[in-house]
Amino acid sequence: MRTSLTRWNPVTHSPWLARDPFAQFMDNFLNGEASQDVSNRNWSPAVDIRETEDAFLVHAELPGLSKDDIAITLENNILKLTGERRFEKDVEEKEFHRIERAYGTFTRAFSLPSRVDSTGVKANFADGVLTITVPKVEEAKPRKIDIA
Repeated sequence: MRTSLTRWNPVTHSPWLARDPFAQFMDNFLNGEASQDVSNRNWSPAVDIRETEDAFLVHAELPGLSKDDIAITLENNILKLTGERRFEKDVEEKEFHRIERAYGTFTRAFSLPSRVDSTGVKANFADGVLTITVPKVEEAKPRKIDIA
């Protein structure tokens, strides 16, 4: 006499998690199904900020976007990046087996020190990477002082 064995999964077989969205996500993930509507995904581009003697440099990864999809503002020492990555209009979701890339709008805001020159900000967008250079004011730059 053969009995079929069923693999027990604590996420999908727990009575207190039966209607939990995480349990549904894990069940879909384990079964290889796309589980989230593309329009409901949130995404936030990865950003590096570093400081040099002369400026603050911001590098944001924005693959698949063009410079027209991005807006940059600097107000009250808050550097703000906003934009949108759109889902392909000529393709329907039902044609996909898996959708892992996130789409939609994003906003990133960073507080900068008061010692920046807001009139000299420059931005460059190449190979999916946005580089913003925010120069420091002259008083904030280190200078060598000679001993008399």
